[in-house]
Amino acid sequence: MRPRPLVVFDRLDLLEWQFCQRVSRLSLNRPWRLTLQAASRLGDWPVWVLLIMAQPWLQPNGAWRVMQYSVIALFAVAVYRLVKTRLCRERPFITYGEGIVCCEPARDRYSFPSGHTMHAVMFSVLVAAHTPWLLPVVLPLTLLIAISRVGLGLHYVSDVLAGAALGYAFALVSLYWMG
Repeated sequence: MRPRPLVVFDRLDLLEWQFCQRVSRLSLNRPWRLTLQAASRLGDWPVWVLLIMAQPWLQPNGAWRVMQYSVIALFAVAVYRLVKTRLCRERPFITYGEGIVCCEPARDRYSFPSGHTMHAVMFSVLVAAHTPWLLPVVLPLTLLIAISRVGLGLHYVSDVLAGAALGYAFALVSLYWMG
């Protein structure tokens, strides 16, 4: 008998499979695939590290923000890894091999939740609170990162939604505890 969380994921997987299949087929279009791959690579870490390191130049209390953003990012990664390694939901291209086009190497076997989306949403909320004038750049990037996770065949929509919810929650915790 499979553990209850895995049975729930099996049902979600079947419901999401057709949608993920359609979205991942869009990545056969080369310009769209390259856009999604670029967004995915930016969401790996470079744009967020740059955002963290730029805080002293972006706002008066920027040195404090470097610490705040770094602490919450490390905390988020720790919780994310704990959840991901406990739930062990396989990526859609693994579960539905020929039906899902995978256009980017996966870092590991499991998909739930989306760490890229988690960080993108978390930093978007922090940017909205501290440097809202950056939102016209950060929000479209966040949306592209979230779309790229499904479009590249690496995540289910529910992985992305869960990552977004976690990112939002971590940002709120950070704002509550550190301002």
